[in-house]
Amino acid sequence: MIQQLFSPSVQHTLDLVGIFVFAISGALLAVRKNFDVFGIAVLAEVTALGGGLLRDVVIGAVPPAAFTDLGYFLTPLLAALLVFFLHPEVERIQVGVNVFDAAGLGLFCVTGTVKAYDYGLGLTASAALGLATAVGGGVLRDVLANEVPSLLRWDRDLYAVPAIVGSALTVLCIRYDALTSLTSGLAVVTAFVLRLLAMRFHWRAPRAWNRRSTATEGE
Repeated sequence: MIQQLFSPSVQHTLDLVGIFVFAISGALLAVRKNFDVFGIAVLAEVTALGGGLLRDVVIGAVPPAAFTDLGYFLTPLLAALLVFFLHPEVERIQVGVNVFDAAGLGLFCVTGTVKAYDYGLGLTASAALGLATAVGGGVLRDVLANEVPSLLRWDRDLYAVPAIVGSALTVLCIRYDALTSLTSGLAVVTAFVLRLLAMRFHWRAPRAWNRRSTATEGE
């Protein structure tokens, strides 16, 4: 299981780091949309916790971890406060934020898959919830900000695909009784590296064959 990779305290710290970085992305979008302080906090919380909350509700892990661990709830507020006062400086280190975001994506797609399977879901459903854990908060963020979700836009670097790969590798390891600390870590790293490569080389998913749409980039 993924929990064997680290001690509970280290695992908890990694979760909080991932939550913090996801919250940063939500808060930054809120600033760009000219939201007030409450809107910044809401978008930070939704982005950071939305995916895990959706997963926990679906699998019946209630109350969700977001409501039983005060750290999970307060960390996005800390990120929102940081962005509220220092958003120009945070924008300047966006590349670094994106790297940590990619790491969070890799970690959460694997841990989400494992948790869903532990609660009795099948392999396919577990992989789907692993994906939802990793990208669900971002989808909710974009919807609340009246944006087309980033993972549905052809003009954005691959985001969901690395998470799908990480979740798929995890369920394959489960299927063949090969889920160990090492293989779980490899699944995390694979999703992480794929996301970094997508950002570096601007990999994008193909659009419809022989499409005749006049839509342009950014629409």
